[in-house]
Amino acid sequence: MSDSPTSTTVETAVPAAAEKTTMDIVEIMSLLPHRYPFLLIDRVIEIERRTRVVAIKNVTVNEPHFVGHFPDYPIMPGVLTIEAMAQAGGTLLLTEIPDRGDKLMVFTGIEEAHFRRPVLPGDQLRIEVKVLNWRSRAVKMQGVCTVDGKVVADATITCQLVPRMRKPKAAEKSEGTNA
Repeated sequence: MSDSPTSTTVETAVPAAAEKTTMDIVEIMSLLPHRYPFLLIDRVIEIERRTRVVAIKNVTVNEPHFVGHFPDYPIMPGVLTIEAMAQAGGTLLLTEIPDRGDKLMVFTGIEEAHFRRPVLPGDQLRIEVKVLNWRSRAVKMQGVCTVDGKVVADATITCQLVPRMRKPKAAEKSEGTNA
């Protein structure tokens, strides 16, 4: 043994808190303003911040659009698959917005939409959305929906954050009515 003191300090980095990569329905509802019957994603199974998101929609015959689209041959309307893409993208976008309670995400464009196969009750829709361009208030995304690994719909969508209109307070409603 040597009499000289030697120090071998090994610094171990404390891992940063792991970023959440999934969301259940309660977490989704805390981000999106949509509710039944228009909330079209059930779970987020993958998130890569500002890059991509993968969500799941379990399609059931109990959904109201199947009553008329179409009787005796229920098919999920293609526009609802596009809406599901936007909502999945919304979960990605809105996690980055600190004042999201004051904002709504709205469609500003849909390009190159293709509907390749019908989506039927009992299907599980896998919705993958990738960011193409991200600006402070607008996002352009590429969405692809699959069922059992087969593409059923795809589109490029653009969305923008806009101020959310506030409901008037009861006191403001009654102003001017007192004489």
